[in-house]
Amino acid sequence: MSLLMSDAMARLMGELRHEPIRKRIRARSGDRVVVDTTEALLVYEPRRVSPMYAVPESAVRAALVSRGPVTPGGPGFLHPGIPFAVHSTDGESLSVDVDGRVHEDAAFRPADPDLAGYVVLDFDAFDWLEEDEPVHAHPRDPYHCIDIRQSSRHLQIADGDRPLVDTRRPVLLFETGLPVRFYVPRSDVVAELRPSATVSYCPYKGPATYFSAGDRDDVAWSYEHPLQDAGQIAGLVAFWDDVLEVTLDGVPHGRPETETAQALREEFSV
Repeated sequence: MSLLMSDAMARLMGELRHEPIRKRIRARSGDRVVVDTTEALLVYEPRRVSPMYAVPESAVRAALVSRGPVTPGGPGFLHPGIPFAVHSTDGESLSVDVDGRVHEDAAFRPADPDLAGYVVLDFDAFDWLEEDEPVHAHPRDPYHCIDIRQSSRHLQIADGDRPLVDTRRPVLLFETGLPVRFYVPRSDVVAELRPSATVSYCPYKGPATYFSAGDRDDVAWSYEHPLQDAGQIAGLVAFWDDVLEVTLDGVPHGRPETETAQALREEFSV
């Protein structure tokens, strides 16, 4: 029996995986360089959505202080909002002491023999560079991509009986492992949008600002200044349509029924 590629990839998420990267990786704590190496790995803990940098322990220019063994745990999906200190594989938690500035539980020494000599570092605890360019939010996954296509299909989005979007010029954004997102011109948004204080950063698309509509907070977002690869969605608006009704050419747009999508809906209750 054949298997959907997305489901095959989802099953691999249960494994501890790693991938060499050929970039110079640097981590800083304030003005102090904590790591400078060309031998880093991307490490994917079981069930963790985003990869993390693992570096040779010998390349860490700070004291590593044991915090004791880790009991694997955490929810079904370790999304970027789950703290680094939650681990899903055996190993040892470490604090990183940079000249007396202690980053508690900011390093992890996996027990896996294939990763012997490496420690995984908490992305949020340091400032990172790949070659000479800063990296935000989390490292990019080389197996993750976005694909953006203009469309002339008739897209309508509603919140119950309240219309939000009516357009024949949507821009569809396909992103590995995620539902398709519909970006539309603001002039085709028929609901009032209220700017929100919420902001986020996507390593593939850039910084996003959010909007509320009706009684739903942060239900829409926009990339005003997206990264180069996502330039086609600059200034357009997308909606968190997982909780809304979407039709394309009058046909309801159902949610994908892959194992991955089902698990994500259970995790986030959408």
